[in-house]
Amino acid sequence: MICIRSHRIIVFLLFGIIIFSGCQQTEFESDTQPFCLAIHGGAGTILKKTMTPEIEKEYRDKLEESLQAGFNILKDGGNSLDAVQTAINILEDSPLFNAGKGAVFTNSGTNELDASIMDGNTLNAGAVAGIKKIQNPINLARLVMEKSPHLMMVGEGAEIFAQENGVEFVTPDYFYTERRWQQLQKRLQEEEENNKSLNNTAHQKYEPDFTDSKFGTVGCVSLDQNGDLAAGTSTGGMTNKRFGRVGDSPIIGAGTYANNQTCAVSATGEGEYFIRSLVTHDISALMAYKNMSLHEAANHVIMEKLTKLGGSGGIIAIDKNGNIEMPFNTAGMYRGYIDKDGKMVISIFKN
Repeated sequence: MICIRSHRIIVFLLFGIIIFSGCQQTEFESDTQPFCLAIHGGAGTILKKTMTPEIEKEYRDKLEESLQAGFNILKDGGNSLDAVQTAINILEDSPLFNAGKGAVFTNSGTNELDASIMDGNTLNAGAVAGIKKIQNPINLARLVMEKSPHLMMVGEGAEIFAQENGVEFVTPDYFYTERRWQQLQKRLQEEEENNKSLNNTAHQKYEPDFTDSKFGTVGCVSLDQNGDLAAGTSTGGMTNKRFGRVGDSPIIGAGTYANNQTCAVSATGEGEYFIRSLVTHDISALMAYKNMSLHEAANHVIMEKLTKLGGSGGIIAIDKNGNIEMPFNTAGMYRGYIDKDGKMVISIFKN
């Protein structure tokens, strides 16, 4: 009798241990750090009526490729910086976007590229501007962050640094695409006709036309399984830009920002307005100092502050809990994300 009772007690205890272990495992799994990733490919007057189904599919396929490549790194336990860089590389290598291969032309017929990247864990960042010979500017921006004491390098100096660190150069014709070249010719013709109609002199003040001029700037934000955020942005700038103009994309706090305590943000739009508003840092600051949610902060900055100032564009952002926001005040924005549940969403138009 005693043996039977002892046996029953042992069985009961073992059963309890199994149940308790199962509960503990379930609790652990529910507390697992979420991970997710979002990308953008530029904001502007992007209308469905002006896009063929074939072209729309090209954009969607490339956005999906970029998303999946970045997310796979996160899924395998990789870090946010690697995910951001990988996702942006794919967009930089596509002629569809105004970054890398698809960069727009300056007034002088050259391509000048800018990029930045930021680590939300350490608040380290790297940026490059006005470079002409680097296939993937985001890679050089990361090198500046990790291999130099500086945060931003520009032009020839940035390319000397790249050469010293073994970065392969491409020739200027790598960036040539007929589509971008014709965009420049159209803009030059419009400018000439406008000057004639106004009877302008050679010393007429240059007034840049921002309309549709920054389609395709690319960016990525990421949250990894360690809880680390990162953000990156890459662009070819503005069609027909002059005078060594640099926009917001390589400027930390304007085009790119990441902080583990708040969020990671990448911007696209009329750079001058994003610089004046410090858009990406402003979103983080509202979360930190006013205890706003990412949704509240992002929409306040883009839909109210930026719009009131007269700027147009949008952002993608992820907070430390894996919430994603993508507000924009233009007709469309190439964008997509894979959320913390593994759901992929790709969108182009306003609705």
